[in-house]
Order: sequence, then structure tokens, then C-alpha cells
Amino acid sequence: MPATTANTTLSLILPVLDEAATLEATLTALAPLRRRGVEVIVVDGGSRDDSAALAAPLCSRVLHSPAGRARQMNFGAAAARGDTLLFLHADTRLPEGAEAHVARALASGRCWGRFDIRLAGHSRLLPVISRAMNLRSRLTGIATGDQALFMTREAFAAVGGFPDQPLMEDIEVSRRLKRRSPPACLRQRVTSSGRRWDSEGPWRTVWRMWRLRLRYWRGVAPEALAREYRHVR
Repeated sequence: MPATTANTTLSLILPVLDEAATLEATLTALAPLRRRGVEVIVVDGGSRDDSAALAAPLCSRVLHSPAGRARQMNFGAAAARGDTLLFLHADTRLPEGAEAHVARALASGRCWGRFDIRLAGHSRLLPVISRAMNLRSRLTGIATGDQALFMTREAFAAVGGFPDQPLMEDIEVSRRLKRRSPPACLRQRVTSSGRRWDSEGPWRTVWRMWRLRLRYWRGVAPEALAREYRHVR
């Protein structure tokens, strides 16, 4: 079966930048979905490692765009053939049968949604952080990019795609999509790398993320937050 066909209904879009360490395993895990007709698009933002070369034989297409997660995801969405779009981080694994879960969620009348998350790593606090993230998302209707956001193409177009900002693009698109429908909060879990929490410390990471998010809600420009985030990291 070809990687893409005229009747493809789901397109997965992976923005990458220097993700050679994890990308091959992520794409290999997506092989069953490709065999079932799901389109898998990798959008490289100018990697200096082997990301693009590693991805080429393991996905439907590799595209190249200016760096920036929002820009890369919008670029991939513009080229995608599916009626449904799912945005996946390079260090995140989807649950078995993800395409069926997404289809059922959207058939219920919601126009967008996300999965629950399980953070994989060494810290004993990661299961607690995972549960807190899922609960917060369910209560607020706001999702983060590592929860594998999905939406109809119509909803994506209606909100103008991801805002062209260097940070909090997932928070902002969630806010806009909420005006069209509540999110479908799937109990099935994606597994995402907890490397950030392991390397920087769980409490420090949680505090910094909440501080950045609070400042964003209070109107601080995402460009200023991105400069601070990059400096701290």
C-alpha cells in the first residue's frame, strides 16, 4: 500500500529540529498507521544533525520550512492531504489504534481534542506530574503539544492554524478551538519523554512552566517568554 492515497483521512505532522536521537524510533512505531493509509509528514526546521535523512525512508514525506514549531506545523498542514490533522512531537508515541480513537472522538461532534499523557523517565514524580497534566487539561479545556493535539481541517482553518509565535502556540490554539467546541479529552495515553524533567529536575521544571504560563495569561509577549525560556535552558 502506498504511504498516501487520494482518500487519506488522517495526516500526522511532526515538526522536528535536531531530533535524530529519538526520531527514528518514533517513526518506526508509526509504521502500522502508515500501512493502514495514514499520512506521516515530517517538517524539518533546519536540523544540523541527520534528522531529515533518518526520516526520509520512514515517513510519507519530509518537508523543509523555516524554524519554529508553529511555522513548521502550519507548513505541514498546508501540504497534508487528510481531512483530520494530528500534530505529534518527535519524542512522543501514540497509543495502539490511535487513528480509530481520533475518528470516534470527532464523530461525536467535537472538532478537536487531545490524548492523556504518560511521561516516561527516571523521576518518581513523573506519574504524579502526568496525572496533574491530564486533570488540568480536562478541567480547563486547554491542551499542550505533547498531548498530541488533533483537529478537523475545517477547525484548523477556522482558527487560522497555529499562531506564529515562538512559545505557547499550543495554549493559544487551544483557546481559539475552545470557542468552536470543547475538546475531546481521550483517556488513551500517549507516551512522551520526561527527559526535560529528568535533566532539569521535576520541581524546577514544573515551577518554570507554570510561571511562564501565568505570565502568558497576564499578557506578557510570547517573544519575551521565549527569550527567557531559552536563556534558562
